[in-house]
Amino acid sequence: MVSIENGAIAVAANGHAAAAGKTIATEGVALPPASQSNGAQPETDPSRKRKMTSLPLEVGTRVNCRWRDGKYHPVKVIERRKLPSGGANDYEYYVHYTEFNRRLDEWVKLEQLDLNSVETDVDEKVEDKVTSLKMTRHQKRKIDETHVEGHEELDAASLREHEEFTKVKNIATIELGRYEIETWYFSPFPPEYNDCTKLFFCEFCLNFMKRKEQLQRHMVDGKKNKVYGQNLCYLAKLFLDHKTLYYDVDLFLFYVLCECDDRGCHMVGYFSKEKHSEESYNLACILTLPPYQRKGYGKFLIAFSYELSKKEGKVGTPERPLSDLGLLSYRGYWTRVLLDILKKHKGNISIKELSDMTAIKAEDILSTLQSLELIQYRKGQHVICADPKVLDRHLKAAGRGGLEVDVSKLIWTPYKEQS
Repeated sequence: MVSIENGAIAVAANGHAAAAGKTIATEGVALPPASQSNGAQPETDPSRKRKMTSLPLEVGTRVNCRWRDGKYHPVKVIERRKLPSGGANDYEYYVHYTEFNRRLDEWVKLEQLDLNSVETDVDEKVEDKVTSLKMTRHQKRKIDETHVEGHEELDAASLREHEEFTKVKNIATIELGRYEIETWYFSPFPPEYNDCTKLFFCEFCLNFMKRKEQLQRHMVDGKKNKVYGQNLCYLAKLFLDHKTLYYDVDLFLFYVLCECDDRGCHMVGYFSKEKHSEESYNLACILTLPPYQRKGYGKFLIAFSYELSKKEGKVGTPERPLSDLGLLSYRGYWTRVLLDILKKHKGNISIKELSDMTAIKAEDILSTLQSLELIQYRKGQHVICADPKVLDRHLKAAGRGGLEVDVSKLIWTPYKEQS
């Protein structure tokens, strides 16, 4: 991510120096570049027989790739594309770093790959060609909470469909306000944007354009709330791996958090909430944009969603599945809120009482206390074991609580359908 001031882009050195050796192709066989002295040595796996490497590399090939830290890491080739002005074997490769989350997948040049480490493991072709991700909200709700890294909650067919459809991020960077931001995941923009690797977003109305000139002269119509909601979903999907994009934004309310200065109100994040949820969801999607992360805004949005639940007189829970970062944020929030009460409370307290006090669903309270090993099952009921020293240790590990919600300033009434 780089900051943009007055139209100039300040780009930090990223360590993508050219490889010391050159690749020489002789009768279809490529000779690998010389080993790099400053990188990790390729791993040797005696169970796989390596062959002389021919170019271009096949999809499914496993190889070591020089990352932004200057070291080599194992990757798998997900896709390849021919360079417009290159020769017959001049390709760039879209790779997945097997040690890291998919958000770090990227296009790399051949010189970043250590051809000494090539292992061919070509994937079988997927028979069912994916045309679109069409999943109803009813189907979506049936998916239980999961650890998003492995997508364990999806059946084999749904997982194959999801991975095939979203395997290559279509937009590499966006410009939003004074920031240029590297995206994390695929987002299903309309077909006319298929040839774009960068989009320009208006931070006020969230319209997106192919060129900066279009951004500088476009008109803003504040009455088009539906368009704003759809554009917000497009933008958010670039940073959320596991949420299905919905076009029926009429079903949701969007709570947008902004930083304000003399230029206006700049969006830093948001959460959406169903107007009517049969499953007691008090939050559908949540996102803090990368330039504003680690400032407490995500924790603030989570706390705010529970304050709205208290106003409604209901317990709430976030819609599943949670992203990896979302799960961490919620675990931290639940831990801080529950342990703070247990630390101050005198006498016995039940799970239901904790739920009534916090608006946190009983199942989330149980799972949180069980993960902290603070709850036991005795004689047919759950018993909370809250040693003060143990509580202090867990609170310290949970970190800071972020920005506080000043409930005295909250002016809000639950949504009611207009007659």
